[in-house]
Amino acid sequence: MTDSDHQIVRVDFQGLTVAAFESRMATEMIRLIERYGGRPLVAPVLREVSLEDNTAAQEFGPQLLAGRVDVVIFLTGVGTTALFDLLKTRYPWTSIVDALEGVAIIARGPKPVAALKAVGLQATVTVPEPNTWVDLISTLDQHSSVKGKRVAVQEYGVSNPDLLQALEQRGAEVFPVPIYKWALPEDLGPIRHALDEIIAGCVHVILVTNAAQIDHVMQVLEQDGKVQQFREALGKVVVASIGPIASERVRHHGWPVDFEPSHPKMGILVKEVSEQASSILDQKR
Repeated sequence: MTDSDHQIVRVDFQGLTVAAFESRMATEMIRLIERYGGRPLVAPVLREVSLEDNTAAQEFGPQLLAGRVDVVIFLTGVGTTALFDLLKTRYPWTSIVDALEGVAIIARGPKPVAALKAVGLQATVTVPEPNTWVDLISTLDQHSSVKGKRVAVQEYGVSNPDLLQALEQRGAEVFPVPIYKWALPEDLGPIRHALDEIIAGCVHVILVTNAAQIDHVMQVLEQDGKVQQFREALGKVVVASIGPIASERVRHHGWPVDFEPSHPKMGILVKEVSEQASSILDQKR
């Protein structure tokens, strides 16, 4: 046996250009792509905007404290924390905790669970992976009926009409509580450059880490009249989506989903797609 037989074959991006639209974790995303041998092209497409006139969130406080909420569904960690921060400016924290301890708390996955734990609260029900709205509804169905119950839904970025409708169909009185919404970045230069590179065939992999990213990418492409060129370019690119929630939006806009990781986490997405990218590209071409 020669020394070469003992060499470990390095499986990674092998210098492929990898585009991502990550905003909040852009620096981490660049590091991950580089760690797994890729050339990062990261252009944020989302900007978080707090709802200046957040009347629904402000109305949630009195409803909760008056005992007029039976179930609270927390969809995101950031939104959960933001809602608590808003409530703290208006009410004694002990009275908020007391009120929340008297309702059923549904957490859609580990991030809201962590945000609840940080303030000493526990979820009554935690939705298992991949934490889609369908998983949320089926978990709720197994746990208890929402018929005749007043259900507050902490929303994030964009509303999920399918989730709200499914709750209403089960007889719930639904009260959406939007915490923040997404806007396009003020400077569209970086995202336009990234999209032009994809259209020109200079990008080999696209990483999608959030459903709202796709809506915004399409918005920029529509503004620039480049939707058709972009869709054609996707035939020669690996489109990797972080999980079912993002994949649903990707397919809604007519993009292919070539890869989904074993768990919907950014580090796992980058690692696993780096191992598969070359062979997926060969198949697509």
